[in-house]
Amino acid sequence: MSRQLFWFGVVGVSAMLVHLGSVALLLVPLGLPPLIANLFGFLLAFQVSHIGHHRFTFGDAHAPIARSRQRFFLVALTSFFVNELMYAALLRFTELDYRLALAIVLIAVAALTFVSARRWAFAPNEV
Repeated sequence: MSRQLFWFGVVGVSAMLVHLGSVALLLVPLGLPPLIANLFGFLLAFQVSHIGHHRFTFGDAHAPIARSRQRFFLVALTSFFVNELMYAALLRFTELDYRLALAIVLIAVAALTFVSARRWAFAPNEV
């Protein structure tokens, strides 16, 4: 499990940087509202996350890639809804910069994502 946590962190940080970077790049030059840019960031980061977790984090589970992609998308989508609600609350009720608020939210939902991915999305057996 320590190997999984290591790779979950590496892949997760990579996906988070893609997410955070794309939001900042979309917000500044295009003037998109933070919540819309966050959706684009999520979709880009999902690609990095699924490929990385399938190959490195949970690769020894031998979960079929098509099944893990579908299941992990459901896990990621659930995490995204929690992300979006928390992000909206922080933007509305705090004075935090949108980038710091997003970074806090991304870190907060990581535990939910790991447990769900490990026990269901990338599980080798039908569960």
